[in-house]
Amino acid sequence: MEGLASVQDLHALSALLSPPQEDEEDLRKVKPLEKMGPGHIGAPALTATDNKQGSTAYVKKNNKNIWDDEEVTEGSHFEDLTDPRPQPEYEIILKQSVGTEDLFLGLSRKDPSSMCCESMLVKVKLPGTKASDLVLDVKETFLDLRTPKYKLGLHLPHPVHKHEGNARFITEREELEITLPMNRPMDSINLA
Repeated sequence: MEGLASVQDLHALSALLSPPQEDEEDLRKVKPLEKMGPGHIGAPALTATDNKQGSTAYVKKNNKNIWDDEEVTEGSHFEDLTDPRPQPEYEIILKQSVGTEDLFLGLSRKDPSSMCCESMLVKVKLPGTKASDLVLDVKETFLDLRTPKYKLGLHLPHPVHKHEGNARFITEREELEITLPMNRPMDSINLA
């Protein structure tokens, strides 16, 4: 173990930690508007010559847009705050296929968590509604259900396969059951 650092080491450390001294005359020449501000945050603006050289910096397609389409969450355009229709009662149930080998022996590494569920069941109570009045639109992370009496815009807790689900209306209970298989990128590895 070494003892105290040498004087040269201390001077080198001091030079690293303290910023270089600028002349006071240089600071007086700087106008207040030329100092750093919020516009200096982020990547520097590209000039025409930078664009021709093939810069890899991010360039917005339309400078008037506040954000890109990829940045907007799915289903936000369905949320209409001026629509007076109430939201119906609903329930989300996560489902998984469990056999005797899972229940008694635990051979497939399944557990009761949502990561081992294969599908999602959404039950929506729609009193006074007929099956012909339903308009249902399912996106990967959003479910949009509209009837003359009710409106439901539901952000789903997990992504789903939007083209592989099914729905059935149970007239006796006036309830819509929507079964949606989950879409997770690691399912083929985790559930194998």
